[in-house]
Amino acid sequence: MAAAHGTLHHIELYVSSLKKSRQFYQWLLEDKLRYTLFQEWENGISFRLGDTYIVLVQTESDYLAGPFHRKQTGLNHLAFHVESREVVDSLTEECQQRLIPILYADRHPFAGGPDHYALYIEDPDRIKLELVAPE
Repeated sequence: MAAAHGTLHHIELYVSSLKKSRQFYQWLLEDKLRYTLFQEWENGISFRLGDTYIVLVQTESDYLAGPFHRKQTGLNHLAFHVESREVVDSLTEECQQRLIPILYADRHPFAGGPDHYALYIEDPDRIKLELVAPE
């Protein structure tokens, strides 16, 4: 069956350390969000869920000079659905144990507003990720 017209095919992220990003995203995508390993090659890896996949590629050394910042032009963040508020709470605890930065901690879990229950974290390159419970 073909994917629905207009749905996301894939996202490709260039990362400063494929090793660090692989560890982070394997935990998040495979262990927590039900993605599976899709492809793997010398300078990259991808994870798939349904018709969508996420690709991590090692940034070439010539392009590693400046750090990523989500407030510059380009990607601001990626947001993922989770099944429940309990999943958000469990992920929050795990992130704290893993020393993964939790953004907007003073407003967590309602940093997106009073009806938006979510966890905001950063990956090893400080790309913001949002994990959103159903309303």
